[in-house]
Amino acid sequence: MPGGRLTQQERQQIALGLADGLAYAEIARRLERPTSTITREVMRNDGPTAYRADLAHRATERRTHRRRQTAPRGSQATPQGYGRDAEAVREYEELLTTVFTQSGMPRMMSRVMACLTTTDAGSLTASELVQRLQVSPASISKAIAFLDGQGLVRRERDERRRERYVVDDDVWYESMMASARAIAQVVETARQGAGVLGPGTPAATRLENIARFLDYVSESTARAAEQARDILHPTSETTPDSTA
Repeated sequence: MPGGRLTQQERQQIALGLADGLAYAEIARRLERPTSTITREVMRNDGPTAYRADLAHRATERRTHRRRQTAPRGSQATPQGYGRDAEAVREYEELLTTVFTQSGMPRMMSRVMACLTTTDAGSLTASELVQRLQVSPASISKAIAFLDGQGLVRRERDERRRERYVVDDDVWYESMMASARAIAQVVETARQGAGVLGPGTPAATRLENIARFLDYVSESTARAAEQARDILHPTSETTPDSTA
């Protein structure tokens, strides 16, 4: 498979493949590129329905230019354990950041969340985040305040009394439960609206149907999260070397 960055012609082929409804794997096969390269390219450039080759190419050039300008002299990629490829990890963090952003999370908060999620410890201090992401302490403080408010991270003190920001095993359970509660609030409000607009009227019927649908979704989400919670806390002892 060829190495290096995608060319503008390759991006045009990606756009054509998406327009034809081809899967990422098929586009990758035709370009003789890894599927992960195509997935990352599309997701960081507005997704499969809005991808444009010319805009994607210009965006990549801008990112490369900014990276060269902001990289401090003598800087090196964050050291990686377990024999990982540091560049591959960096690119994956970018992909995860893009996915978080497309789900509605602000960009800087997405970067911090991705950085914390991909650390083995699952926690970093503010200074470590500043060093890894090459941003200001104020940016980290604002991002952590947002993530903490959403229940996506928690704060703790280490042995040196430094505040650490932690993404623990329950973060996705808490996130799903918060989502279920938010949906349940919409359900209650929709049913109130149905009463105000008058039973049997078109607007009231619409709101009642919305309430019934979202009530089912909310209950299903909460039930599934409870049933699957143990997946986040496996009882069997596994190590990276023993896991397939």
